[in-house]
Amino acid sequence: MDGETTAPDVAENGATTTPPVAEDAASAAVSTPLPVAPRPRSGSIRRVPKPRLTGLLDSPVRNLTFGMIYVVMVMVLATAAYMAAGWSFRDAIYMVVITVYTVGFNEVRPINTPALNVITMALIVLGCTGVIFLTGALVQYITLSQLTKTMGHKRMKAQIDQLTEHVIICGFGRIGVPLAKSLSEARAGFVIVEKDESRINQAIEAGHLCLQGDAASETVLYAAGVMRARVLVSALPTDAVNVFITLSARALNSELTIIARGEEASTEKKLLQAGASKVVLPTHIGAERMADMILFEESTRLIDSLERAHGFQRALRTFGIELEVVTAVQHSAAILMTVGAIERQARGAFFVVQINRRDGDVHTNPPPDTVVREGDGVVVIGRSLRAEALTALFEPRRRAGVRG
Repeated sequence: MDGETTAPDVAENGATTTPPVAEDAASAAVSTPLPVAPRPRSGSIRRVPKPRLTGLLDSPVRNLTFGMIYVVMVMVLATAAYMAAGWSFRDAIYMVVITVYTVGFNEVRPINTPALNVITMALIVLGCTGVIFLTGALVQYITLSQLTKTMGHKRMKAQIDQLTEHVIICGFGRIGVPLAKSLSEARAGFVIVEKDESRINQAIEAGHLCLQGDAASETVLYAAGVMRARVLVSALPTDAVNVFITLSARALNSELTIIARGEEASTEKKLLQAGASKVVLPTHIGAERMADMILFEESTRLIDSLERAHGFQRALRTFGIELEVVTAVQHSAAILMTVGAIERQARGAFFVVQINRRDGDVHTNPPPDTVVREGDGVVVIGRSLRAEALTALFEPRRRAGVRG
């Protein structure tokens, strides 16, 4: 045929041969290291099974209790058997004790009947086996702390090394404890980094994966899987430590989402400059919550009832939707705007579902021509990216030209 073929050459045995150009490309790829592509990140935290921190025989108290019950039962039955064969209680219990504990004294009475032979052999086998198990359980109980540290840490480290796209919680205190509980209920993968030994023991008792060490250390963060993690939460009560943790974590993983806790409002800017993705001010949030409960009681009651109704808020977050109460403060753009105009300006970021007037009137599902007045509490439902639209509409105007 006149046309040239572009298919690979076929050898006589039917195998295909790679063209020389492909061989050169393959060898070049092997000799020249290619840049590593960034690791793809999923849209949510990876769900993992509940960590298994203990094994079948890891409870020395249970083993010791079982061993004691077993030995006592064997001794009672053997004593009763000897007494049934005609021995006195003193001779029977003495024979049982020296046999079970393998002392090796002479027999109390001659073992000269088939029944006594069977009783003695059964006592030797069952009693000695029970004492051996009881001795091992006693040693395990005495060395509980050493065994727990050795075996538990190895098992926990292996499970931490298997985590990917997980959450790292730095600090198991006032914020870390409820946060870990919520993540555990959602079956999200997470590991706790805590320096205090008592809190580490508390986390282990709760069934959480944890790592003892200073969260500000890059070595500890690396051991917690910061290179594979998706989110890091710095929840320590000291702002300076949170700033340092944020700097260390951002230096190790530039794609990591960092949520930092701040006690002082002035710390927010420092945390953001250090590399935090989001900053949470618990004191500020608590004060705002109290103000909402005082000023907008009906709106707050509505949200609380929805939260209690089978986790309504959590279900909304699953679809990227959240419910929030905002206030039309003085000089904000939303004042004297209608609900329809606010929703049009928001461009689908949120929708107004309730307005709580300053005088106490509540308007649920307000019509589009309802006007928002200064001091009104507005309940909105919208997407997670609604913050910019809410700020533009409900924050005070800072300069001329802001959308009104």
